[in-house]
Amino acid sequence: MTHDQAMLLAIAQAEQAMRLGEVPVGCIILDTDGNTVLASAHNRRHAHPDPTAHDEIHALRQAAQARGHWRLTGCTLVVTLEPCPMCAGALVNARCAQVVYGCADPKAGAVRTLYNLCDDPRLNHRLQVVSGVMAERCAQLLQDFFRAQRALGKK
Repeated sequence: MTHDQAMLLAIAQAEQAMRLGEVPVGCIILDTDGNTVLASAHNRRHAHPDPTAHDEIHALRQAAQARGHWRLTGCTLVVTLEPCPMCAGALVNARCAQVVYGCADPKAGAVRTLYNLCDDPRLNHRLQVVSGVMAERCAQLLQDFFRAQRALGKK
């Protein structure tokens, strides 16, 4: 599966989050073959309510369950928005091989924008990073969501 094809699946998850009133961020995790989807998730912080209910965390849990082990060696996480410090740290700890993300996060991006956690040589594991995949489309989802939220008087 190409990065664009995988991102389309992540975007579908983000769109599902938006329909539920959640911030539209979604992701999938591909197994080592690069074609098998082990997990797919979207943000659920409001629904749960849980500050750790980011899509990446849900997907990592699903993939670990699917594999029967916490190590996700060789797996690729594809996400619409650059992971935050919590999620980037979880990717390192899960020993994922690669993270592919859509748009950068200037307020919390921990893969390239504010921090470089996924390939920091001081950590015990590093991931390959692919950024900017369908970035404009991913950013547009977020912009549309927050524009609608402001129109409703929400922060």
